Amino acid sequence: MAEYREIITKAVVAKGRKYTKANNAITPQHQPSSILGCWVINHKYDARKVGKKVEICGSYDVNVWYSHHDNTKTSVVTEKVEYKDIIKLHYRDPDCLDDKDVSANVIQQPNCVEAVISKKGNKILVSTEREFKVEVIGETKVCVAVHDGECPCDDDDEWGEEFDENELDEINPDFLTDHDKD
Repeated sequence: MAEYREIITKAVVAKGRKYTKANNAITPQHQPSSILGCWVINHKYDARKVGKKVEICGSYDVNVWYSHHDNTKTSVVTEKVEYKDIIKLHYRDPDCLDDKDVSANVIQQPNCVEAVISKKGNKILVSTEREFKVEVIGETKVCVAVHDGECPCDDDDEWGEEFDENELDEINPDFLTDHDKD
């Protein structure tokens, strides 16, 4: 008959995932004629648990390369975009003792999906996307069976490093030749 013990350990106690598509209007210094390129850089974020959800606050820079003055000149406009994503949690462990640790991983870094000139022609409309996966780590109880008798992992001989003198006989002391020394 086995005896049981409860072990307190850290484990994933809740998970969540969210895909976000966002639109931003950027006002360049000159009226744009055409969009030549758009890229997203300097993504930074921080995640924390708020109630039964995870809140990710972050920012990134949107850079738009555009032409102006009837396609005779080019410029780059940069705008910092700040965001807050709220992610619902699933697979919640009801017996969790402490669930303050949050692990947030970016599945899709923020990137530009589309950049177009607005109908009035004075702004650039940028559509971006991003995706996060979060895990909440907390302390929880695990019940394990304790068996009487010897443990098969108690074999100390497996872990010992014995020196075998026969291994020395297999070493070639002349493994470097004159050609290899150059």
